[in-house]
Amino acid sequence: MTGLPLIFVFVLAIVLMIFLISKWNVHPFVAIMLVSLVLGFIAGIPLVNRVEPDGSVTQGLANVIGAGFSGTFSSIGIVIILGALIGSILEQTGAALKLADMVIALVGKNNPVLAMELMGWVVSIPVFCDSGFVILNPIRTALVRRTGASSVAMSVGLGSGLYLAHVFIPPTPGPIAAASTLGIGDNLLMVMGFGALCSVLPLAAAYFFSRMIGGKVSADDEADTGEVVKTYEELVAEYGKLPNGWDAIAPILVPILLMAFSSVLAMMKVTGTAADIIAFLGTPIIALAVGTLFAVIQLNGAGKMKQFYNLTNETLKTVGPILFVTAAGGVLGKVISSSDMVNYISSHATALSTMGIFFPFLLSAILKSAQGSSTVALTTTAGIVAPLLPVLGLDSPVRAALCCMAIGAGAMTVSHANDSFFWVVTNFGAMSPERGYKAWTLNTLVLGVAAALEIFVLSLFLR
Repeated sequence: MTGLPLIFVFVLAIVLMIFLISKWNVHPFVAIMLVSLVLGFIAGIPLVNRVEPDGSVTQGLANVIGAGFSGTFSSIGIVIILGALIGSILEQTGAALKLADMVIALVGKNNPVLAMELMGWVVSIPVFCDSGFVILNPIRTALVRRTGASSVAMSVGLGSGLYLAHVFIPPTPGPIAAASTLGIGDNLLMVMGFGALCSVLPLAAAYFFSRMIGGKVSADDEADTGEVVKTYEELVAEYGKLPNGWDAIAPILVPILLMAFSSVLAMMKVTGTAADIIAFLGTPIIALAVGTLFAVIQLNGAGKMKQFYNLTNETLKTVGPILFVTAAGGVLGKVISSSDMVNYISSHATALSTMGIFFPFLLSAILKSAQGSSTVALTTTAGIVAPLLPVLGLDSPVRAALCCMAIGAGAMTVSHANDSFFWVVTNFGAMSPERGYKAWTLNTLVLGVAAALEIFVLSLFLR
């Protein structure tokens, strides 16, 4: 099956999946895997590997499902486990509370949502948004307990900041690839500047949306009123003594710095043994492993090493469901990308090209919603749009950069069950899938539209 019927079936499949999860209480893992399998059959993916006349091999449905599952595990599985373990240790030693107190001292007790949003935006410049949420989640949960702020508002705010930098600002791979395809790969500083500029309105929109939705949707880890009213001294007394500032922040800061240094060297194309070592240490898995080592040192300093086994065991029990549901989302995305849907959308792109700066946004949003990956939406849309830049009036360096931003805005619109970041935000944010759709998915629509509007306004003045 191909063409509009396939797109219609895809929409029906997503609706069915939502009903299975939210109305009929089917576990998300089972619901997503079932929908992926049925969609793969209907889309015409062969049951077994098939050799084409040109000698290429079309993967069978079973292999596609396996590749989607294993691909997600290989990219984010260990990162989630190590990040969650760091969070468990920071909570056990009181370091999370110390970090929350440091943030409050910096931005004030009345601005925790804004603090998390800006923190996420900065961290996600060198770090993938999935990893960034896992790394910063201990601070988010501690701030929820410390300030009584809405857990949903904090999760949405943090996710928004991470998401914006992820799609707008190099050295994240998606914006770099899109900029290179659009012919401005040698001017990444300009792309970074536009990424920062185009973040202003969506950051503001996400902040107000986070505050609003936090009053309407609740999470399972909302702060207990009696806990929030405790004085700081009472909270400290529960831990005996809090770690100092460096010990508290090192398990989080060191991985971020390692990944940042690695990204900068890669962008500068530095080579040599030292660069290779930094690149190795800067891969998310190794960087988080180094962070875990710092956390274990902190646990030992607090005299709680005997609890390390149980902490690890409980962490693995906690992240298990997150890993499997996230991997199932990867299966759905792989099935869709293996169908003819993306090719059909790409081949009919010229019908949308009269929309100017909104064309790359809309095309990227369609691809994002269809297959789940923001990076795939960025790179695929850039490849489609690049030959059309003169037709769209976007062939100057400045307007090509605006086009890159429009593609990035679409690559956020919208995040739902076939996006691994949806499951990271909802599971670590203690939200059910139904609440995740109301809070996070709707927020990504707000983010994308706000960004597109700002980019359109800029396009009226910048040539």
